[in-house]
Amino acid sequence: MKYRANPARLSGSIAPLITPFTDEGALDSPSLQRLVDWQINAGSHGLSIGGSTSEPSSQTVDERIRAIEVVAEAIDDRVPFIAGTGSAKLDETLALTAAAHRAGADAALVITPYYARPTQQALYEWYSRIASEFPDLPIILYNVPSRTAVELSPLTVARLHRDVANVVGIKETTKDFEHFSRVIDAADDGLLVWSGIELLCLPLLALGGIGYISATANIAPRASARMYECWMAGDHDEARRIHYALHPLVDLLFVETNPTTAKWVLETEGRISSAHVRPPLVETTTEGVSRISQLLTEADALMTLEREIR
Repeated sequence: MKYRANPARLSGSIAPLITPFTDEGALDSPSLQRLVDWQINAGSHGLSIGGSTSEPSSQTVDERIRAIEVVAEAIDDRVPFIAGTGSAKLDETLALTAAAHRAGADAALVITPYYARPTQQALYEWYSRIASEFPDLPIILYNVPSRTAVELSPLTVARLHRDVANVVGIKETTKDFEHFSRVIDAADDGLLVWSGIELLCLPLLALGGIGYISATANIAPRASARMYECWMAGDHDEARRIHYALHPLVDLLFVETNPTTAKWVLETEGRISSAHVRPPLVETTTEGVSRISQLLTEADALMTLEREIR
């Protein structure tokens, strides 16, 4: 928890880990521990688990808590750790956030409650209640309307940031780049913003974003981290080169529902023991494998560098 007191240090490429399962569908803790070490060795600036890429809706609260504990122990304060603790139910969200707090997470990433489609006032009260229960834990709002069917408005984000001391920022996962700009403009300069949209990671830095929590880092952590480092060092040409080089891998991630294809790549690369996904997802189809193979060929130079990291 050494980064908890200074959320601005949760910057750069934060890898949103997949949750590896065995072929039988149980949590694969050894594979998860190996992923943590690989990500840190590859240069990821921080790690997260429990967001959309982790298949949280197919897990019990106890399973999600165990994954948080495994990651926190494996990280051992080497890099920042953001735990995804949101749910559609308040009691589950509070239980998960409490577990993340105990495990030493540096911040909690809390998704908007899905399916219910709450109003902006309801969202304000939801986040205010959660944050008030853990006043010393930074809370990061998580806006992903394609998954939840509700969007946090820029004014609601600004209001929460102004009124609730430990609401420190937001992960924006919307392809509406105008929304990013309006969120940053509506809030004061202290709001921390991460992109969750792969091809908006680099553009967000130009608006003052602190970094990104991008699924691409699951298969290309070295390049994802390097893109941020180049931008911050003023080497914008190299940052843009990496951004465009990542295009085939971004396409690969969404050949089928994320994280299905990422798990296929990680198993093929020997990073995890199984590509198993839980229902309602299914493992990568034959057609999907064919398309993934084409995209990996397009990104071969980049992937060759990723394979050097163990």
